[in-house]
Amino acid sequence: QVQLVESGGGLVQAGGSLRLSCVVSGRTFRSYNMAWFRQGPGKEREFVAGISRSGGSTYYADSVKGRFTISRDNVKNTVYLQMNSLKPEDKAVYYCAADPGPSSIVVATISKYQYWGQGTQVTVSS
Repeated sequence: QVQLVESGGGLVQAGGSLRLSCVVSGRTFRSYNMAWFRQGPGKEREFVAGISRSGGSTYYADSVKGRFTISRDNVKNTVYLQMNSLKPEDKAVYYCAADPGPSSIVVATISKYQYWGQGTQVTVSS
C-alpha cells in the first residue's frame, strides 16, 4: 500500500512563500515520477509541476513557471514544492501524486497518476 502525506499548507499574504512537502511510504519512491496538482474553488484539478524519477527533469504549468520549484529527495522519500511570489489565484487544495508507469517522462495527465495524497490547503490573501 502506497501512501502519500502532504504538509506545509497554510495562509499567506500575496507575495509570500510556502513550501509543501509530500512523504511517500514504501521502498519504491525512486521509481515514481512525481507531481503536484491543485484544485481551486469551483475549478477542476490541474497540473502544477512534475519531476522525473531521478529528479533530472522538471515540468511546470505556465501559470507557475518562474515562481514555483519542484524537487525531490530519494533518500527521504519526499517531494517538495517551493512556492514563491504567491498570488490570490494560487489558492487551492494542493495534492501530490505518483506515477508508477514505466516511462521516465513526466506528464500532466491526471489519469497517469495512480497514487494520491489527501491534499493540503493553501490560501493566499490579497
